Amino acid sequence: TIPLMKRVGFSAEKAGAVEVASSTNGQLTPPVMGAAAFLMVEYVGISYLEVVKHAFLPAIISYIALVYIVHLEACKMGLEGLPRQGVKKSAAQKLMGFLLGVAVFCGLSLAVYYGLGWLKPLMGEYSMIGMMVLFFVTYLAMIKWASTYPDLEVDDPNAAFVELPNPGPVAKTGAYYILPVVVLIWNLMIERLSPGLSAFWATLAILFVMVTQHPLKSMFRSGVLTGWAQGWGQMIDGMVAGSRNMIGIAVATGTAGIIVGTVSLTGAHQVIGELIEVISGGSLLMMLIYVAIFSLVLGMGLPTTATYIVIVSLMAPVIITVGAQSGLIVPLIAVHMFVFYFGILADDTPPVGLAAFAAAAISKGDPIKTGVIGFSYDVRTAILPFLFIFNTDLLLIDVGPAKAVFVFAIAVVAMLLFAAATQSWWLTKSRMWENAALLLIAFTLFNPGFWLNKVEDPYVHTPGAQILQLATDAPDDATLRVRMKGENANTFREVETTLALPLGAKDFGDGAARLEEFAGIAFAESDGTWIVDNVVFGKFAQLKGVDFDWEVQYIEVPADRMPKELFYIPALLLLALVGFLQMGRARKLETQTA
Repeated sequence: TIPLMKRVGFSAEKAGAVEVASSTNGQLTPPVMGAAAFLMVEYVGISYLEVVKHAFLPAIISYIALVYIVHLEACKMGLEGLPRQGVKKSAAQKLMGFLLGVAVFCGLSLAVYYGLGWLKPLMGEYSMIGMMVLFFVTYLAMIKWASTYPDLEVDDPNAAFVELPNPGPVAKTGAYYILPVVVLIWNLMIERLSPGLSAFWATLAILFVMVTQHPLKSMFRSGVLTGWAQGWGQMIDGMVAGSRNMIGIAVATGTAGIIVGTVSLTGAHQVIGELIEVISGGSLLMMLIYVAIFSLVLGMGLPTTATYIVIVSLMAPVIITVGAQSGLIVPLIAVHMFVFYFGILADDTPPVGLAAFAAAAISKGDPIKTGVIGFSYDVRTAILPFLFIFNTDLLLIDVGPAKAVFVFAIAVVAMLLFAAATQSWWLTKSRMWENAALLLIAFTLFNPGFWLNKVEDPYVHTPGAQILQLATDAPDDATLRVRMKGENANTFREVETTLALPLGAKDFGDGAARLEEFAGIAFAESDGTWIVDNVVFGKFAQLKGVDFDWEVQYIEVPADRMPKELFYIPALLLLALVGFLQMGRARKLETQTA
């Protein structure tokens, strides 16, 4: 794809940056999210399907925004779409074609997982052999089909594109190239091999295809096995070129590994974790910023999974604690997704940016400049973790199907506007105040609750004396938000925190019984103040650090407020104003250049 982008007019650095941004986002996109996603299942205690559900929306809107960024870059450079061979398609047909391509890829993944998944339990330890046999049989059938069509002529990779190629002949003569992708998906999703080992088997598959495709086509066409020299020559040339491209990546990886290894082996990363907690000053936002920077630095030389394990083990409890002290109950999956995102974004963060070095080796561009541009494209991805910490709707937490569609639509619009602001181009080149307006609109669409909280308090503070009555009246599987303070048993410091105590089934008993059974806590009155009278070991309250004699300050009951979506109205009106002004300038510019 990088040579193709260069041929249509993108610079080497921008072509590499687009590839970097799309590749790093690939690790965030379900269903294949790397080994870290499976670790997330263990750490958070939810199913893999739940992890996929929570990761789906941010990944999709991030990819849509990247496509839009490429469009904006083309607009800024004055690039236009290339003519297509054959009948021109309408916008609706193009959209359907795009959706069909996405559906085919998703269908391929599902077909491998569900269609071939039966091989694993059926053949057990011989499933890999069975997959190889199936691969070979399918490969022969697809090669035979491809041999009935003439081979395509290899064009000059440095020549400019004049028109888009006809996809029909390309698909017919090269459909068998999809088989190594199937091998990759099989090893990742069925065999559950590591990403590196999965890529190894997929690489062997593509090498096998390169060596054998020409002789097999010759055999099916003329009955004679010829073309071995051509296949071996292509394989050797590819391996030589790949080795040369790996030199710069190896140097960058080795250098970063020395730095990160020094930090890890000396235990400095643990000190950094404590330092972040101190210098954040109890501010959740500052804590998140420091954790993001720490993740980027540590992830420069560590694999994604290792970065995720280190950061989560050090910082996840601290983020949740600081959030609770600030009155914000952060879901555990949101914290893990936050760390997961920034561990992956480290791959295209200068000055190391291993993905940028890999892309620059192909594009022949400057790796540092490629990394800088790639990171500027990935700013849209970098803001998502901050947003879903404060607006968990983006992770589809406690969101029904209808609301999920609404959240998706609003999030896509917001992300496109954010991308337009970062590129300083929407309908035409944007002015500074228009960029600021687009950022404000995007923020409002992403998190309208921020403005609502400025107007109305989200909770009504109820005296602690009503805790048992409120627990009794709460519906099934509800939570009771309680603000408490007391001495931390580990640090011997007085802390204030907000906990959402689970109450379980309503018919279990009265409020006291529900609190003790499902939250592992009992309260009693002492001199007019309600305090913690008992904490059950191993249950929710004890795991959250609650101890005896903690004082209940108040209970937070959700307030009856206006819908937060009302703040979309002024945001959309401001968007209409910006659009009206830009449309006027765009028409004027067209008139001047006509």
